[in-house]
Amino acid sequence: MFEIQPMDPERYREQTRRSTLIIVALLAVSCVGMATLSIALFGTPGGNNFRWNLGGVLAGLLLAIAIVRFYCWQQPWMASAVYGFRLKRNLMKVTNIMHQVEAGVAANDPTAMRVLRFYHLGVTQMYRLDGNTSALSDMVRQVDEHRERMLAHGLTPEQERLDPAWLSAVSERWRGGKD
Repeated sequence: MFEIQPMDPERYREQTRRSTLIIVALLAVSCVGMATLSIALFGTPGGNNFRWNLGGVLAGLLLAIAIVRFYCWQQPWMASAVYGFRLKRNLMKVTNIMHQVEAGVAANDPTAMRVLRFYHLGVTQMYRLDGNTSALSDMVRQVDEHRERMLAHGLTPEQERLDPAWLSAVSERWRGGKD
């Protein structure tokens, strides 16, 4: 279950810039270090060491990915970046079944309406966090109309949580436009 958390956009951007710089530095150090080590161990002086260099860079990339995933991911300085990643990932899950969600909303399916409301709230937050106010202003009317529709059907518009079971239910029920 994913839940939208309140977050200050300025602080989010500051923290994600910092974590990005740390990750880039880690990537550079690991790739250069592994390439240098690979050439030192397996290369030939004055010879063509391209394959050892490339192998070292690839090993450095894999090492950096492992360090980020298994160590950095849990660090407090990565919290904003991890949250942004998880938010975007959950929004993509909804986007992948948007045809079914829209079919369900058109038929007044409460689960589909909740999923679309979560999507609207999540996209709104992502645009605010990224500082994309022009895209945000483009969707205000659609978000407000859906909110009013939910209220008219007695559904609460506070949908900060996304239950994976909702996605499965909407996807199954509205696959191919059937009801």
